[in-house]
Amino acid sequence: MREFGYQRVSDIAGAVALLGADPDARFLAGGTNLVDLMKTGIERPTRLVDVRELPLDRIESTPEGGLRIGATVTNSDLAGHPEVRRRYPALAQAVLAGASGQLRNMATVGGNLLQRTRCGYFTDVTRPCNKRLPGSGCPAVEGEHRNHAILGASDHCVAVHPSDMGVALTAFDAVVSYQTADGPGELPLTEFYLPVGDTPHRETALPAGALITGVTLPPAPVAARSRYRKVRERASYAFAIGSIAAALDVRDGVVDEVRLAFGAVASRPWRARTAERVLTGAPADTETFAAAADAELAAAKPLPHNGYKVTLMRNLVVAVLTELAEEAAR
Repeated sequence: MREFGYQRVSDIAGAVALLGADPDARFLAGGTNLVDLMKTGIERPTRLVDVRELPLDRIESTPEGGLRIGATVTNSDLAGHPEVRRRYPALAQAVLAGASGQLRNMATVGGNLLQRTRCGYFTDVTRPCNKRLPGSGCPAVEGEHRNHAILGASDHCVAVHPSDMGVALTAFDAVVSYQTADGPGELPLTEFYLPVGDTPHRETALPAGALITGVTLPPAPVAARSRYRKVRERASYAFAIGSIAAALDVRDGVVDEVRLAFGAVASRPWRARTAERVLTGAPADTETFAAAADAELAAAKPLPHNGYKVTLMRNLVVAVLTELAEEAAR
């Protein structure tokens, strides 16, 4: 491992200034992803700027009726917060599905959004990878890609984003706040992650040296009846091979409002807006749910060994929306 400096900070401006002076430095919070990447040589920072003592560890209601979640809130605190569980239950479920208890106690909201893919070619420094070494190629296209992307990928990268939390946040229109030397800024989570295109190494729209300070969830009454469902290869802690965050409001047997986002199918949490348009104003039945899933997945371009994800996601949409519709009818 390369030698690196370490500095703990207690104010946001000071943290941002340190990265401005040293572009090869990295912010450190829980370290559950960054430290692993340093051990394998994928990340080689000159300095770690520890932000855990910044005043960013609170969850507060906004005047509009949403929630403001600080960037250093731990996954455990987020999942256990009574207002998260009451207003956005799918978010709490996603966090609990996302890691072991020990990891949730360390991992933070900001770090979760910035975690990097677990593609085996990315994590193996002896192999080419466009995300790690631009222009070197994507061996997953012809190689092992069973758990890789079916939506929004390109010939340059077919890796998927690993976050469970990000899927639920995407469904509920979360907005990411950040701080730079030039002042504060915001990015809707749907714009936070960049399309793969031919630059898969450029993963987010965050300005260089920006520090994530929090995530805001706008008020969403429909989110109170929501669910996160994750499919993985083993029942214990594992990354998803497909997941869905869904919220549904039904009036007189018709879908009044719906939110859908998919996980483990693209390089970013995938907001299923085509499916939402098909569902809104349509009968809340399995035929409609299946038609909505088919409309969203029509854009899928599976590789030879991951076509099963199309069927998997179709079944997830139908199953989860049917459960929510049945709850609404009680």
